[in-house]
Amino acid sequence: MSVEGVRRRNLGEVLRLVHEEGAQSRARITASTGLNRSTVADLVAALAEAGLVEEREPDQTKRVGRPSPIVASSDDVVAIAVNPEVDALEVGAIALSGAVRARVREEADRLLTPEETAAAVARIVEGWRGRELAGKRIVGLGAAVPGLVRAADGVVRLAPHLRWREAAVGELLHEATGLRVAVGNDASLGARAEHLFGAAEGHENAVYLNGGASGIGGGLILDGRPIGGAGGYAGEWGQNRPGIPDDADRRAPDGALEDEVSRARLLHALGLVSADDPTLAAALAASTSAAVADEVERQRRILATALANAVNVLNPSVIVLGGFLGMLVAADADGFDAAVRAHALSAPAEGLVIRPAALAEDRLLIGAAEAAFAPLLADPLADPPA
Repeated sequence: MSVEGVRRRNLGEVLRLVHEEGAQSRARITASTGLNRSTVADLVAALAEAGLVEEREPDQTKRVGRPSPIVASSDDVVAIAVNPEVDALEVGAIALSGAVRARVREEADRLLTPEETAAAVARIVEGWRGRELAGKRIVGLGAAVPGLVRAADGVVRLAPHLRWREAAVGELLHEATGLRVAVGNDASLGARAEHLFGAAEGHENAVYLNGGASGIGGGLILDGRPIGGAGGYAGEWGQNRPGIPDDADRRAPDGALEDEVSRARLLHALGLVSADDPTLAAALAASTSAAVADEVERQRRILATALANAVNVLNPSVIVLGGFLGMLVAADADGFDAAVRAHALSAPAEGLVIRPAALAEDRLLIGAAEAAFAPLLADPLADPPA
């Protein structure tokens, strides 16, 4: 590798470090990277000149001696994050520092086409450019789509609940916004976000399931690496046929997991037509209805058997549940843990923890933003694409 190639790689390593692990001193960056102090100082200066990081004065009260300056990712470099769903379109602007600079949820009373979705995103982003994002650098756009996404080109092969098939979503979004676009499966991107910043942080082997309006998807981290499969389609947990020990629990003959463990069924039990995640969680927590309690318990029993299969096959150290699945666990976390273990082999369940997603309703947007940030983190000073 050329000298310039090594420098670009080191720039990316430093930027990734402060982006993923938060603000830290130059001294800690030196220790983490194994580079010498003068090299780190040069790299930080180059990143600061490019507006990607900023240096702050250290807290003089924290240590003896001359403390090292603190390096932090910029609040002014952002990625646009998009999550289309059957009931709403969510768009956010996520800073390289992790701050959510802007966010909007537009309710939908019908399914949006890929073309309508791209047009709506372009309208929202254009409005932000003159207000919330005035003077900010937008480096790209990431879309978290509830469906099968071809990793090579971002074509949505099938998003059944959105009724999108062979949709060139990446191309449509690029044409509408002019931004570099990355498209991925929503749950796979949510898994990435929770692994970096949320409930799976520090775990090298994690299973993530996302429960949304479009059903249940998932992501998998093995030995610290996201697993996408041969074409990028891995993680369709919701399409598996669940084991249901008590036939009285079955609501959809020969149905898949997402037909039985369903956000729509929870809304129906609550008498709601639609709700975002915070509203649904509050409604479940406040409900005193026996019918709602019975539906929650039914779904918990079926979900527990599905997760036990994942434990037996994959031996994760953590299972993270996002969206309404996290709400099912919150109803009785200890009881749900015991139910999973009752169906799993004891050895692979040793040390297992089951947690709701820590990033809550931001998890998919943060995951989408990470996909958009990936080229920048790989080569921070590369010229942006035309």
